Amino acid sequence: MTDGAQRTHMIDLRSDTVTKPDEAMREASRDADVGDDVYGEDPTVNELEAEAADLVGMEDALYVPTGTMGNQVAVRTHTDRGQEVLVERESHVYKWELGGLAQLSSLQVRTLDGGERGIPTPKQVRDGYVEEDGHRPGTGLLTLENSHNSKGGVAIDPTKIDAAAEAARDLGLPVHLDGARVFNAAVAHDVPPDRMTENVDSVMFCLSKGLGAPVGSMLAGSEAFVARARRNRKLFGGGMRQAGIIAAPGLLALQNVERLAEDHDNARVLAERLAGVDGLDVQDPETNIVLVNTESAGLTADEFLDACEEAGVLGTQFDTHVARFCTHWDVDSDDVEAAAERVGEALDWSN
Repeated sequence: MTDGAQRTHMIDLRSDTVTKPDEAMREASRDADVGDDVYGEDPTVNELEAEAADLVGMEDALYVPTGTMGNQVAVRTHTDRGQEVLVERESHVYKWELGGLAQLSSLQVRTLDGGERGIPTPKQVRDGYVEEDGHRPGTGLLTLENSHNSKGGVAIDPTKIDAAAEAARDLGLPVHLDGARVFNAAVAHDVPPDRMTENVDSVMFCLSKGLGAPVGSMLAGSEAFVARARRNRKLFGGGMRQAGIIAAPGLLALQNVERLAEDHDNARVLAERLAGVDGLDVQDPETNIVLVNTESAGLTADEFLDACEEAGVLGTQFDTHVARFCTHWDVDSDDVEAAAERVGEALDWSN
């Protein structure tokens, strides 16, 4: 590495999950009023669940350790073993959760091609539906995702979610929304969060991504659904005791929805700067995720990211020639400008 490449700090754009809790969150953890959550006696968790449910327009909510657990608990709660579940073929619940649909809920998967934006059409939902009979298990659930991670954080219009959900409802199917970054989608469309969820039966969203909490996600739905989900959380090992210590930062995280616009602005600046680097093809970001295709540079994404790390920037590989950079509250506009400069230098060194 050249002397000019020596860096005072690494700019970490791997994910918005790498954020560190601020001092207010650390103090909230220290001072949290706690009890045994398995017995429903942790007042901080109870407050978080009530506020989270209200924010997304649901009757009740359940605090879970991770977004993956939230999705898998939802799926298990909505379905019977052996049923089929309709999923978008690039969706997180199908692609990135270790086959949990099969391993944890004994479900068959029928994938739908949601196109460039990752949202199935009503016709695709109807065509994918299988009615239960003496030979076939039948379809038990439709899952959707917003924003869509693998598609580059695209913020799907709520009317598209409505259309797919209404088609499922006409078939008697419940609908679960993987809303890990649903607040990013809401901010991108300038609508309240409950507009993004008003036609689904359940939604999972993460506190530990752009909202900045150190741990935890929420699963929201009807009171009856959450009561059943609570049992499945226990089954999956998610029953927590004095969880108020980690739930308290989550309460503060719920106040950070509007600041996600800053991450979106930084992502747009980063994309604009990287698009000016020879050999990089950059997808215009809609939220806080920037996808970069490296094929024209003659590098695989893995080779490109190795060079970026040498230059002081971290990202993640998404495909053979696709790298992902994710903005978040621990990187500011100066970091974004510096990251783009370093990436350009990294390509110079690689050629």
